[in-house]
Amino acid sequence: MAIPAEKPFDLYAELEALPENQVGEIINGRLIASPRPAMPHAIASSGLGSDLLGPYQRGRGGPGGWWIIDEPEVHFIRDTEVAVPDIGGWRRGRMPIPPQGHRIEVAPDWICEILSPSTGKLDRTEKMPLYAHYGVSWLWLADPLLKTLETYELREGRWVNLANYKDADRVSAPPFDAIEIRLDDLWLPDPEGDNESNHTDPQE
Repeated sequence: MAIPAEKPFDLYAELEALPENQVGEIINGRLIASPRPAMPHAIASSGLGSDLLGPYQRGRGGPGGWWIIDEPEVHFIRDTEVAVPDIGGWRRGRMPIPPQGHRIEVAPDWICEILSPSTGKLDRTEKMPLYAHYGVSWLWLADPLLKTLETYELREGRWVNLANYKDADRVSAPPFDAIEIRLDDLWLPDPEGDNESNHTDPQE
């Protein structure tokens, strides 16, 4: 009697089974579960998405021609290489209409990752190379705790740091340099009573 072949381990099934308070990704053959973002992360992501939605998705005060999507499930390889960036942007010439389902199988033109203590290392050491490999043209990294924004462009397969911004800088950066983003609109205000001693606390 023949022994049935062992069924391959289905990482995507494991991803789908994660609880709702976790975000699942499959990066370099590993299932990675991250907690839902804390408020500084959520404020930065929603603020930036709001700044881009009018001028770039709706064409109000800007050129239009893009889809701007929060937490898209991007399948670089269907059910095998799966990333969930905080915000993704697609030129409509490459993706005229988003799919009806939750999987997007067209690599974004632009991605923004909001860095946090739990995800920053993953974003820099594994997801940045992944995005470069699949030809994402622009990448932004925003850190709501440090109040910084780093902008990158892919050139010959490598990320080139175009510029870094901080605090209340006003940003006009590719591919969204037709508008100005007020960086301080993305940050959660400091708590009342914040003082110098708060900033020197090693637990922060």
